[in-house]
Amino acid sequence: MSSDASKADAAGRARRGEAPMYGLIELFFFAYRDFVGDADRLLEAYGFGRAHHRVLYFVTRRPGLTIAELLEILRITKQSLNRVLRELVDKNFIEIRAGALDRRRRQLYATLDGERLALRLAQVQTRRFALALDQLGDWGLESATAFLTAMIDPQKPSSDLTERQDTAKRAGGKQ
Repeated sequence: MSSDASKADAAGRARRGEAPMYGLIELFFFAYRDFVGDADRLLEAYGFGRAHHRVLYFVTRRPGLTIAELLEILRITKQSLNRVLRELVDKNFIEIRAGALDRRRRQLYATLDGERLALRLAQVQTRRFALALDQLGDWGLESATAFLTAMIDPQKPSSDLTERQDTAKRAGGKQ
């Protein structure tokens, strides 16, 4: 039989997921705040916010993306997307075209201005990633990628993410 001391020790140790991980939660909050804050400052000059950034990011990365596909990726309502998309179209950062095969399917494309802004935003955020990854050493990128992938809800995987991970594995792990 085990001693009372070892039982108390086992009972006192919380298993992962039981006790709040306040330290990690706080670090994640501050890392996210600063990561998006870099882009927020750049977006302010255009009168845009984080929703504009997300839409511009995915449209630029996946030319021809349909509105339905974008709604699935972002998991937002059509009403939420309409306002942001309208502003991006009105300011000539995104254009909407009728689908080549099915004209009812509206496809989204970044304009040259949209591509330039998306690149500037990516460069700002890439600098922050690069500085952090330099501090982590050889396994930093692999560990960070594995951690962030594990944070994504496995019950609601984005078909888009799965496709990107499969492509990255075939290409030698680079995303």
